Amino acid sequence: MTPLEDLLRTLGPPLQYLATAPPRLARSALPFRVLREKLALSVARTPDEATRARLEEVRGLLDGLAGGPLPPPAPASAVSGDAEASAALRRLMALVADLRAAPAAAPAPPRPYRGSSDAVAGQLQNLETPVQFVKGVGPKRAEQLATLGLTTVDDLLFHLPFRYEDRRDVRTISMLQSGEHATIEAEIRGVRERFAGRRRILEATAVDASGSLTLLWYHQIAYFRSRFHEGQRVLLHGKVEAAKGMARMLGLRVVHPEVELLEGQEDADTGRIVPIYTKPAGIPIGAMRRLVHAAVDQYAGRVPSALPTATAERRGVVDLAAALRAVHQPPPDADVDELNAGTSPAHRAIVYDELFYLQLGLALRKHNVVAERGIAFPVPAARTRALAATLPFAFTGAQRRVIGEIERDMAAPHPMHRLVQGDVGSGKTVVALHAAAIAVDAGYQAALMAPTELLAEQHCATLRRFGNPVGLTVALLTGGVQGKLRGRTERAIARGDIDLVVGTHALIQEGVAFKKLGLGIIDEQHRFGVLQRQMLKRHGTNPDILLMTATPIPRTLALTLYGDLEVSAIDELPPGRRPIVTRVFNQRRRESVLELLARELDQGRQAYLVYPLVSESEKTDLLDATRMARELAAGPLARYRVGLMHGQMRGDEKDAVMRRFRDGEYQVLVCTTVIEVGIDVPNATVMVIEHAEHFGLAQLHQLRGRVGRGEHRSLCFLLASYAQGDVARERLRVMEETNDGFRIAEKDLEIRGPGEFLGTRQSGLPDFRAANLVRDGALLRQAQEDAAGWLASDPGLASPASRSLRAVLEARWAGRLELARIG
Repeated sequence: MTPLEDLLRTLGPPLQYLATAPPRLARSALPFRVLREKLALSVARTPDEATRARLEEVRGLLDGLAGGPLPPPAPASAVSGDAEASAALRRLMALVADLRAAPAAAPAPPRPYRGSSDAVAGQLQNLETPVQFVKGVGPKRAEQLATLGLTTVDDLLFHLPFRYEDRRDVRTISMLQSGEHATIEAEIRGVRERFAGRRRILEATAVDASGSLTLLWYHQIAYFRSRFHEGQRVLLHGKVEAAKGMARMLGLRVVHPEVELLEGQEDADTGRIVPIYTKPAGIPIGAMRRLVHAAVDQYAGRVPSALPTATAERRGVVDLAAALRAVHQPPPDADVDELNAGTSPAHRAIVYDELFYLQLGLALRKHNVVAERGIAFPVPAARTRALAATLPFAFTGAQRRVIGEIERDMAAPHPMHRLVQGDVGSGKTVVALHAAAIAVDAGYQAALMAPTELLAEQHCATLRRFGNPVGLTVALLTGGVQGKLRGRTERAIARGDIDLVVGTHALIQEGVAFKKLGLGIIDEQHRFGVLQRQMLKRHGTNPDILLMTATPIPRTLALTLYGDLEVSAIDELPPGRRPIVTRVFNQRRRESVLELLARELDQGRQAYLVYPLVSESEKTDLLDATRMARELAAGPLARYRVGLMHGQMRGDEKDAVMRRFRDGEYQVLVCTTVIEVGIDVPNATVMVIEHAEHFGLAQLHQLRGRVGRGEHRSLCFLLASYAQGDVARERLRVMEETNDGFRIAEKDLEIRGPGEFLGTRQSGLPDFRAANLVRDGALLRQAQEDAAGWLASDPGLASPASRSLRAVLEARWAGRLELARIG
């Protein structure tokens, strides 16, 4: 929107109102001060002489209607009073119509990217200035800002608005409609305190020539009471509501409006787009805005713009100084919808800059891995051909694709760092066995580390069944392997007699030594820390590392969390796998669901019942596993053998319960999400999840994956209350519609956002200042491509052209790039 279009938009509604109202209302219905500001900007930005002449005539008419002398009507005639004002209004309307019909001016050419000419290191150091030295802050407010983590000038500059209010269109009270957000210039009348029931409230009336509006405050009564007085001219902004009382309409009201006093305020936030910031307690909204704007005025010009100029111009991004000014102080012609969506050109520039440096850091880490000397395994290996021939099934297309990617990595002379994603049952374990066979064929050993003893035992049984026929010696080493057996196993590993060792943390404990480890495989990799993976690597000379996860991660998140890894996806299930039938029931239908569950148990099947809590809590009315295990065993499931398992039990207790369930001693397992990573129980065909609306989609999918592992049809019942709203309903509908873990993960990321998707803000996701991985996926891919391209031309960022890039990278991401979980 150009300044002229903005002016005409502001003039339109009041002129429409005045067309049928008495002319004397013009002096109060037209927002003269706002219009003068916009008119001056329109004149300054309009090169066309004819248009400028019309605008000057508009200026004269507005000045006259505001109380000055009116220009003579054309043609001149002896009119006065209302007739004179009517003529002026008619002429004003005609001019606005002419201006609207005029051809639009050509848009201004985009501003070129202006890279920093000063020393970037010095600029970065300047931005570390404590926030208290920004004009208007001082020590007390610096302490308040610190509660939001805003301690430096840099923090304040990149504290972006979370919302923008469009105050370019100042309305009269008669134009207002319930439900809209509006800006009104009015006079305060009748400020008084009263009681609504037992609650003390502050009430005032806002008045202009067209009507009146009620204002209400429920909090900080004393503060607002002292701030307002009779006859004040104010600018109000807020949501307009229909006021009701005694079953009848009482006009319109605004609750807790944002109020700006107009007397003596030269910079009142009217006639412009106003940014709204997250603020600490004790700092008013307007004051927070002024503090950020002071930082912009003082320091935005010193923010280094160090992207490669050719890259910035190709992507069409402006420099950071211009972008920060436009984000914090939007120009009059800015698109407020784009600003609120975070997709304005200025937002796009800041986001791209942030993502470029993240991807540059990750690409640098990947380059450092590539630079390491590793093992170039011969491929194809004879043992892998024998493995494919002896397996009782054929690899799926997705498995063959991922095996090809792994073989290329293992054949290279540097360590493999690859993550394999795939749903439960997609065949990740046999793909890992194929990789192990390559290592063993070359005279090396392989190790597979799992997060629990039961899962390690399950993997060991699978790998022995498929590996022994091709001559692979597979051994188990967990905390449960003790005494003479443990000693014999450790000695066999050290001699090289064991080809593939499957275990838990026991694999990296003191006393375990490999003769020649060439491949480390880590299952459910998110359950292990960086240190544990490094220790596994130290068992060999830069062994290849293969990570596996049954929790599909959306592409944008994988590029951020694992940008220095190669990522593969087994996105196809083996033929014959039956989809799990999923149904959502209202929590009130628990009895019906338990009846369906009992029918499956009567056919000899087993079932899981999952609850969100371990034990009863006074803070919530959610059901808990401990109490429900007792009630179900004594009530509706009294005929069946019921077990209980939760996260507060010791590891050996959980393993014992899970073994009894696997062996059929328990028909029903009442549990918490501790079974999310579990073992195969082919006879378990029913999954019931109570209070399903409290779980994320990825977690629901993981829990559902505990069933559907045998030949029988499997069922998943989600019991939910929709008190959580439409988001919960949408989440559960996705579970009914699909069994595709990748589609579910994308939807979960879209609904909940990255931080909640991962379960915790500390799950390795960097704390972005501007980027949003759901919204900015395309920019993320561009940034990755550009960063990789730059590093390909300058490995290690060693050239003079990369000096600024390295300085920004170190300042922005120092200590924050342990994202790939391995190193």
